[in-house]
Amino acid sequence: MKTNAIYPGTFDPITYGHIDVIKKALKFVNTLIVAISDTDSKNYFFNAEERMDIVKKALFFDLRLNKKKIKVILFKSLTTDLCKKYKSTIILRGLRAVSDFEYEFQLAGMNRKLNDNIETIFLMSDVENQIISSKFVKEIISLGGDIRKFTTKSTIKSLKEKYD
Repeated sequence: MKTNAIYPGTFDPITYGHIDVIKKALKFVNTLIVAISDTDSKNYFFNAEERMDIVKKALFFDLRLNKKKIKVILFKSLTTDLCKKYKSTIILRGLRAVSDFEYEFQLAGMNRKLNDNIETIFLMSDVENQIISSKFVKEIISLGGDIRKFTTKSTIKSLKEKYD
């Protein structure tokens, strides 16, 4: 059976925590759609096209993940509508800490109300990556810190270029 899953997020920027979730998902889905949110509701550091380019470079250039199994897209719709478009019954969400759970639980419940054929699957990144957040990565690099343990080489390069 072919299984598609949607992994929605802002990826502003992508971190090793996101990448852990992606790698784990690839073990049980045929196609993973990494869906980068392009809504106006957040104040993004990178614009949508920059985030898509950064994600593609991280996944396909730095990590050499299988392009046939991963599709990177932008979206401005409900995630449940994206699931319909890509014939997916799975939304993947990453959990780092207990503090993430309440929001993610509510979001999963709302998505379930919008379409009861869609299941949300929560994946945890590995222990060493659970503390990583895009917010902290941006703050550390803005203060001249070393973020090599948190994201890929091409992402670091993009962050440095943005801050210069």
